[in-house]
Amino acid sequence: MGSPSAKRFSLRSIGSAVATIFLVLLLIVAGGVATLHHTDNTPARGGIVPVNDHLLPRKILRRLEVIEEASSSSNIDFANQQHRPPPPRLPRGLVHETTNLEMEPSLAGDPEHRHAAAAAATKPKSLLAVPVGIKNKAVVDKLVSKFLAADDDFTVMLFHYDGAVEQWGDLEWSGRAVHVAARGQTKWWFAKRFLHPDVVAEYDYVFVWDEDVEVDAFDPVRYLDVVRREGLEVSQPALDRRSEIHHAITARALLPTADGVHRRVRNARCGGGGGDSGTGPPCAGWVEVMVPVFSRAAWRCAWGMVQNDLIHGWGLDYRLGYCARGDRAINVGVVDSEYVLHRGVPMLSDGGTATPSAGRAAVRLRSFKEMQVFNRRWEVAAAEDDSWTDPYPTSGSRASDGEVKSSR
Repeated sequence: MGSPSAKRFSLRSIGSAVATIFLVLLLIVAGGVATLHHTDNTPARGGIVPVNDHLLPRKILRRLEVIEEASSSSNIDFANQQHRPPPPRLPRGLVHETTNLEMEPSLAGDPEHRHAAAAAATKPKSLLAVPVGIKNKAVVDKLVSKFLAADDDFTVMLFHYDGAVEQWGDLEWSGRAVHVAARGQTKWWFAKRFLHPDVVAEYDYVFVWDEDVEVDAFDPVRYLDVVRREGLEVSQPALDRRSEIHHAITARALLPTADGVHRRVRNARCGGGGGDSGTGPPCAGWVEVMVPVFSRAAWRCAWGMVQNDLIHGWGLDYRLGYCARGDRAINVGVVDSEYVLHRGVPMLSDGGTATPSAGRAAVRLRSFKEMQVFNRRWEVAAAEDDSWTDPYPTSGSRASDGEVKSSR
């Protein structure tokens, strides 16, 4: 056993060490006032290192460094946790995952009563979306009026690529349409950003049309009657033969068919690798991107195909058959009984107010380059996705270099 003086010395040493540790920890907790000034050049005093004018044993210093590193790691983890999305906390029955483009008629009234009445209605609803410029106001007026006068319930959405919205206010139907303005943008730019499938999920069919079409021989209700009867997931009205026609399959058949629809064209040069067999687009199961009509499911597929940065839509027409939910030679077709006249007015590339710096030739050059980019992306994606099987492996996708296409 040690002497009393040795015990007192031992207790005194322990008490001093505890007091020193307590003091350092207190300073750290109080705001990091005590900072470590230990470097490799610090002169050694045996096992002692100076810390803010206090002498600490090196073992204690190492423990403090471990504590500081652990504290820093905890802070980093906490910061990462802050960026992780929180788990859903809303009651399941409250969440509305889709929406629509319906206009509210009044800021007053009983919303529950109105929505209950709308839910009780059995009429189908469809959407007409059109890019418009004020120069084509008269033609668009006839087009929209034809749809809004139909028995079916149509919602109209106008994409103003020239920014002129107020100039449409004098038309009777203008207040019933949804207006979106973005200067100098194309139909597919608008469609990608404002026609998300969850936004248009309530509509049976989505019409994504150009503005330069005349509809004197077209009735939207009769058109949809044919589409439903024939099970067409992707379709378009036939083009009057006086139209600007880019592909033979889109022209109205010379001899009317019994069902009012044609799905293929014979004795015509087929682009995109169809050759003489008549099995590939645009010889069969193919429509133009000028006046396409999509079922709800087909639009969800087509919307995903539209690229954010490819604004002209070239190349989409050769792939829309993949959205047909089945055999494109059956579920894709051109409706002859209801046809339109395509005027072929290049509003976005005429050097007008919409895009004054982009001439016709420059726009067409970019359109062609976009088609090449789209085709490359398709080929790369198809090669990298081992789970995907091409249902049309023998049909090509590239248009010939001399192909004449729309600049929309």
